[in-house]
Amino acid sequence: MAKSKTQFTCSACAATYNKWSGRCEACGEWNTITEEAPFSAGPAGSSLGTTKGRTIELSDLSTEETPPPRTVSGVAELDRVLGGGLVPASAVLVGGDPGIGKSTLLLQAAARFARMGLKTIYVSGEEASAQVRMRAQRLGLTESPVKLAAETNLRDIMTTLEAERPQLAIIDSIQTMWSDTVSSAPGSVSQVRAAAHELTAFAKRKGIAIILVGHVTKEGQIAGPRVVEHMVDTVLYFEGERGHQFRVLRAVKNRFGPADEIGVFEMTGRGLAEVANPSALFLSDRGTPSPGSVVFAGIEGTRPVLVEFQALVAPSPTPQARRTVVGWDSGRLAMILAVLESRCDVPFAGLDVYLNVAGGMKVSEPAADLAVAAALVSAREDSALPADTVVFGEISLSGALRSVSQTENRLKEAQKLGFTTALAPKGGKAPTVDGITSNRVGDLASFVSEVFGAGHKAKD
Repeated sequence: MAKSKTQFTCSACAATYNKWSGRCEACGEWNTITEEAPFSAGPAGSSLGTTKGRTIELSDLSTEETPPPRTVSGVAELDRVLGGGLVPASAVLVGGDPGIGKSTLLLQAAARFARMGLKTIYVSGEEASAQVRMRAQRLGLTESPVKLAAETNLRDIMTTLEAERPQLAIIDSIQTMWSDTVSSAPGSVSQVRAAAHELTAFAKRKGIAIILVGHVTKEGQIAGPRVVEHMVDTVLYFEGERGHQFRVLRAVKNRFGPADEIGVFEMTGRGLAEVANPSALFLSDRGTPSPGSVVFAGIEGTRPVLVEFQALVAPSPTPQARRTVVGWDSGRLAMILAVLESRCDVPFAGLDVYLNVAGGMKVSEPAADLAVAAALVSAREDSALPADTVVFGEISLSGALRSVSQTENRLKEAQKLGFTTALAPKGGKAPTVDGITSNRVGDLASFVSEVFGAGHKAKD
């Protein structure tokens, strides 16, 4: 395997030679030519060799920089998820199921940003311009100064963006873009990687904020190579069930703001309407308390949100009992069932278990453990919790209850919606909130026996 050839460089004028000599022929200086050691010893065609680049500027950790300027859209839920507004020269990737409302959301966002003074271009690769105009007419956005194009050729799109010099460009979607330098078909891994790289690098060079729409796989992940999510600054997922009017925009990565922040929207005939108080919306259909229904006080990003867990426990007609979960982690449910059986003597063998988060919300916070356990025992014992009670806390494998963060914010949100009692772990500082009585529980066995009269402690 051939190695990089040794080169000689003049320290005065940087001229390079294949062999040493006493005098530089380019500048005439004597004894200025020195041997340059190669950066790497790999093959000559692929290694860095001896050619030097520019010296980059270094700074220390104490260097202060002003935070990047932001442009707010006026849609509070969208601005919240973006971390306070849109940052210039940033790349945002938005993913979601087909038909969930990604194009509707971004067309509304484009119209809002355009009204705030940003020169905005919306490039559609999936729909014709007439279809986008029909949607804009239905949403009442025809008067917004948004420039529209329908194109999939990446070279033509970047040429147009360079000529127009917009401040915001929306590409819908990245899977439809194709580069003439890549031989594979649009939507392939290599095409998606190349298109995302070119658009992201172009946005950084030209100072253009760019929003890319991405398809999702059957597992709910953004389709294409994982490296696309590493290229961009922000990754947003648009979640929701088609049978529900609620839509949740969730930030899973954000270099300019908090991750796991959510924005809640309601799908209406006039498009997506922002929901200022999502807790009230998620609990709006909650009627008379019934067994298996428990309200959980959770935290999504920086926002406290109250959601309802619903559980159903019924005798299984088959030898293999079913465990069905919607909106929560199935592995976490299996752990809670095992702890209830082994630590609290509450068996679920031979029983089908169904768990659902009402309203189409998805919860991943460990603080929901105690609410799930309460819903399961409530359904099994056919005993309902009082309507004015919220529950939160993390369960360990030993059956102990662990304290969770931001307890005061959870209690304040519950108090605003009329709840008067909270069931929470004993550990940690116990904040006091007017109108809320906190019942602190030490372990899961005590909780099950005191609240529902079940388990081995109740039998004792």
